[in-house]
Formats: sequence, C-alpha cells, structure tokens
Amino acid sequence: MEHFVEMLISNINLGSKELTVFLLSALPVTELRGSIPVGILMFDLPPLHVYLLACFGNLVPVIPIVFFFDRIERLLEKHPFSARLINCYVEKVKNRTEKVAKFEMWGLAMFVAIPLPVTGAWTGSVAAFLLGMKSKRALIGIAAGVFIAGIIVSLLTLGGYKCYSFL
Repeated sequence: MEHFVEMLISNINLGSKELTVFLLSALPVTELRGSIPVGILMFDLPPLHVYLLACFGNLVPVIPIVFFFDRIERLLEKHPFSARLINCYVEKVKNRTEKVAKFEMWGLAMFVAIPLPVTGAWTGSVAAFLLGMKSKRALIGIAAGVFIAGIIVSLLTLGGYKCYSFL
C-alpha cells in the first residue's frame, strides 16, 4: 500500500503540497481518508490546513456527480468495459443505501461520515442520485458527512502518530 501511495503522490504532485492534498481528496481512490494522513504525516502541513484542503477537495466532484450522474452513466454505458464497471458499482451502491433511504439527508451524512472504504463523498453522491434525493438536501448531507469524516480521520491520524511516536 505504501508503494501505491508514493506512486500516486509522485504522479499528482504538482510542486505544491497543498495542491497535492487537495487533488488527492478529489480522487475516488483516496478521498480525504488518504489525503489527510499524507498531508499531516508525509508533508508535515498544519492539521487544520490539511483538514480544510481535504474537505473542500473531497467536495469538488460531488456537484457534478449529484447533478449529472445520469449523463455520466449513459456515456459510460456506451462501452462494454465501462458499462460493466458502472453497473457493478451502481449495484454495490444500491445494496448499501437501504438505511440511507430511511433517514434521507441525515442518513446520507452518516453514510459519508463513516471513514471506511466505499462510504465517501463519491459513493454518497451516487447514492443520493439513485435514491432520487433533492440536490440541495443531498449536497448538505454529503458536505456534513465529509466534514465529520475529516474530523474523524484527522483525529485518528494525529492519535495514531502520537501513539507510534510514543513507542
């Protein structure tokens, strides 16, 4: 995993640590769950600075996904490989969103806030679209979840580092 992160950083690094954190947060593979540890531990940036960069970077792809996922999906379904990929992803999201539907905006916020794989802003945006949520409520729920996840990941990163350095 360390090799993957180093390769990703070397390919995204545009000369600015801040821009790298922002861009890593916007990617579906890393989102803020990967960019916050990189910003704090590898780049030695101030935690609040990293938190803000990561949260706003993670929110960048949300707007196009929430508003244009139907068009993106139609475009991807024109090619057999991407059609299989998008259909598989959509089915996984549908299976994970039963509880989100019950609590609507707040369910979406909690879904996005859980810092585990396949629960971030990208998946939350697709879930909101599939559930037919109103865009404004979806954006508020996803943003709340991103900010909560950012706090959790920041605290885990700082706490883990303190524990590691203590040993």
